[in-house]
Amino acid sequence: MPPVRKSDAGDRLREIVAFVLDVDVEDVRTDASFHQELKVDSLEKVEIAARIEQTFGIALGDDETAAVDSVRDALELLAAKSCQSSERSAGIEASVGTEGSAGTEASAGAASPSLTPTLTPAPEDVALVDRLLGAHLAAGHGGRTAYTDPDAGTVSYARLHEAAQGYARALAGRGVPAGSRGLIVAEDSVATVVAVLGLWWHGCVPVPVSPMLGDDDIRFVAADCGAAVVHLDTTPAQQNLLRAAFARLPVLTGDQVREVLAGTPVPGPPVPVTHRPAGAESLIQYTSGSTGRPKGVRHSAAGIHAMLDGYGAVLGLRPDDIVLSTARMSFGYGFGSSVLCTLAAGASAVVLRGAVDPLSVSAALRRHRPTVLCSVPRLYAGLLDAAGRPDADAPSSVRLCLTAGEHCPAALSRRIEAAFGARVMNCLGATEVMHVAVATPADRPLHGLAGVPVPGVTVTVRDDLGRPVPDGTDGRLHIAGPTVSLGYVDRPDADAVTFGAGGAYTGDIVRRNPDGSIAYLCRADDILNLGGYKVVPREIEDVVRSIDGVTDCVVVGAPDPDGLQRSVAFTVTAEGTDRDTVRRAIRACVRTRLAPYKRPSRFEFVDVLPATATGKLAAYRLRERMGQS
Repeated sequence: MPPVRKSDAGDRLREIVAFVLDVDVEDVRTDASFHQELKVDSLEKVEIAARIEQTFGIALGDDETAAVDSVRDALELLAAKSCQSSERSAGIEASVGTEGSAGTEASAGAASPSLTPTLTPAPEDVALVDRLLGAHLAAGHGGRTAYTDPDAGTVSYARLHEAAQGYARALAGRGVPAGSRGLIVAEDSVATVVAVLGLWWHGCVPVPVSPMLGDDDIRFVAADCGAAVVHLDTTPAQQNLLRAAFARLPVLTGDQVREVLAGTPVPGPPVPVTHRPAGAESLIQYTSGSTGRPKGVRHSAAGIHAMLDGYGAVLGLRPDDIVLSTARMSFGYGFGSSVLCTLAAGASAVVLRGAVDPLSVSAALRRHRPTVLCSVPRLYAGLLDAAGRPDADAPSSVRLCLTAGEHCPAALSRRIEAAFGARVMNCLGATEVMHVAVATPADRPLHGLAGVPVPGVTVTVRDDLGRPVPDGTDGRLHIAGPTVSLGYVDRPDADAVTFGAGGAYTGDIVRRNPDGSIAYLCRADDILNLGGYKVVPREIEDVVRSIDGVTDCVVVGAPDPDGLQRSVAFTVTAEGTDRDTVRRAIRACVRTRLAPYKRPSRFEFVDVLPATATGKLAAYRLRERMGQS
C-alpha cells in the first residue's frame, strides 16, 4: 500500500468507526477501546475491518483484525503494513514463520496422549486449592502448563500455586478476615484465576463479575454481597472510577499479580491453606439478571466437588488437553470450563482477552490449536457463517466441542460436528445448580436434545404445582442433587420461587423422552436467552422509551436463520418525528446504557403495536412478522 499521512489516516479511520456505529466523529477518540468504551459488537467489528480494507487497499488477517481495539491500533497496523510494502518493493525479504512456530511450540508443549486423567472423587474435606493445584504438584506435575495468557505468557501449575499463595499472603497483610467475600471485577486472565485461588487459600469467598456489567450494577453487587476486598483488572478509566467507589476497601489489581508472575519467585514463609467446612459458602456467582437486577447464587465447596465428580467425569478432560473457552470466567459456564474443570483435570487453558468474536476465536484456534472448544451456539454459528467453515487447518486439533448457555438446534449441532470433525456435547445447566446438570453422552450425539442427567443429579419434569409428570409431557425442569446451590444472597422471596422439592427449578420447559433423554422446549417466562445471558425485555424497552420522539416500544425474541434467539425492538414514534434521527439516538443510547449482550440485534419501526381483542399486546404477531421476514 502507498504511504498515508498519519493525521489523514487517523481522520479517515475515525470517520469509518463513526459511520459504522452511527455516532459523531467527535465521539470517537483515537485511543478509545472498541470493546470497552465504544461497545463495538462482533458484527460492527467485521464491518469496520471490511471498510478499512476497502479504504486503504489492504487485506487484514483474522489475527490482525482481532488485535485492533482502537483507532490507534489500526494506525499502527497501517504503518506496519506500509513498511512491509516498502520492503517488498525494495526487494527485501520479509521475515515469515513467527505465527507457525508459535503454534508448533504450543503443540510440542502438550503432554503425552498416553497420560490418564487425574480426576477422581474427592473427599469433602479436601480444600479446593489442594484439589485444583496441590494434588498436581504432589504428583510431580508442577511443570505442566496451566494457562497461556496473552499478557503473562505461559504459566505452570507450580507458578500458579506460588502466585495464589502470594495473593493469600497479601490478603492477610491487608487485614482481610477469612470467611469474608472478595469482589473480582476483571477481564479473563491468569491474574483473575490467581485472585480466585488466593481468596480460597485465605478462606474467603470469591465473587467474580464482568466489567461489562456496568459501574452501577458493579456497585450494587459490591453492596449486595458485602464485599470486604476488591480485585480490579479492567480498563484504566473504569479501574480509576471503581477505585474511587471502593476507596474504603482494600483493593488488589491484576497488574500487581502479573508483576509477581513476571518476576523471580521471592521465597516467603509458607501460608497454610485455610480449611472451611465443606458445606460453607465458598463461591458466589451473579446471574445475568432475570429480574432486572443480578442475583447472587451461593455455592458450597461440597457442591463444587460434586460437580467435578459428576459432570467432570462425563466431560472427561485429560492432562494433555488444551481448553479454549469463549464464555467468560464471570459467567458460570466459563468459570466451570476455564477454571474448575481444567485445573481439576491437570489440563491447560488458553485465555482470551478483549472482544470475543468469530475473528478472534478463529485466530486463537490457529495459534493455540486447542483440543476442547467451549462456546455458545450463537458463536459457533458465527464461526461457521464467517467462512462457510472454520479455517481448514484450525479445527483439526479439536476433539470435543461443548455447547451451552442456550439451546443448540439439531441442524446447527450437526454443522458444528461436520465442520470440526469432532464430537459435540450439548450441555444444559443453570447458575443455581452450579454448572451443567444435563449433557449429551459420549456414545450418543443426541443432536437437538439437551441430553441426559449427569452422575449425581436427579432430573424430574414437573407441573405448575410441583408434581412430577409422565414421560412425553411438557413441564418445568427440576434438578436435585448435591450441586444445587445454598440459595440466593438475601433474596428469600426468590429462594421460595426457585428452590423447592429438594432441588431447584431452572426456568426451562422440557419434555422427558421414554429413553430418559431431555428435550428442551422453551423458557418458562418471557425472559430472553441471548447467547446464554438472561435479558429482561422491559429493561431494553425502558431505555428505548426514554428517547425523545419514541412513544412506545416492545422487545420480543425471534429466531435467527440458525434457529437461535435474537432480540428485536419494535418502536412507535410520535407523528412527524424523523425516524432516522430517532434511530441514531436509540443506537447511541443503548450503546451507553446497556451491556452489549442486551442490545437488540434489530430495530423495527411500526405505526402501531398489534393488540388482541381484549386490548392486550399481541406479541405473537410481532414474532410471526419476524418469522416471515
